[in-house]
Amino acid sequence: METIQEDSMTIPFGAKHLVAVLSIPANSSDVQTAVILTHGAGGDMNFKHLVSLAHALSSNGLLCLRFTCKGLNLVYRVKAYHAVWEYLKNLEKFTIRNIFLGGRSMGSRAASSLARQLSGGSEDAVQGLVCLSFPLHPPGLTHTHRQRSEDLRGLPKEVPVLFLSGTADNMCEKILLDDVLKEMKSPVTVHWIEGGSHGLTVKGRAEESVMDEVNAHVISWILEHT
Repeated sequence: METIQEDSMTIPFGAKHLVAVLSIPANSSDVQTAVILTHGAGGDMNFKHLVSLAHALSSNGLLCLRFTCKGLNLVYRVKAYHAVWEYLKNLEKFTIRNIFLGGRSMGSRAASSLARQLSGGSEDAVQGLVCLSFPLHPPGLTHTHRQRSEDLRGLPKEVPVLFLSGTADNMCEKILLDDVLKEMKSPVTVHWIEGGSHGLTVKGRAEESVMDEVNAHVISWILEHT
């Protein structure tokens, strides 16, 4: 695996700034693919699983920009994500041709909403979407899955989607996600972490082992779609 470099930065967002970290491969002169990641409703960009994935992506030759956006308002989160996408797209240091959007839990909802918005303007604005523990519904409130999956169902066939969720996730019942997948136009890949919770923890299994499984699937999927 390659060594990586990390640059901390602030990204303009209206009158505010978003804190972010760019993970850069050791050989960055010809890097053309980047991934944006953000966190769920709680925590920040330093959530252990996001840091692990960012390092794994960069160690495999991909740029990864992860950022923090506090707040529970989805519209606000999507606007912040758009500002980050614009910032990354216009970085003069790199010639980025492929941008994948990704996030964990609420962050994946923001990513899917932005992917739908951007794909309406240009077919190549988004290369793909990575959803870690997509929160299809609050615990016990499965009736909300139609509303929460609206952006997923509205994605065009040009935007492939990868879902990684745990089979014990109380915010993503498998049978409901399967129903959503039948209505999606996008090419979809789903990887279930056996026994995984919404936080992708598995009882009796080392956290590093789970993260390695997640990272390996994300990397292989992205490389297949570039």
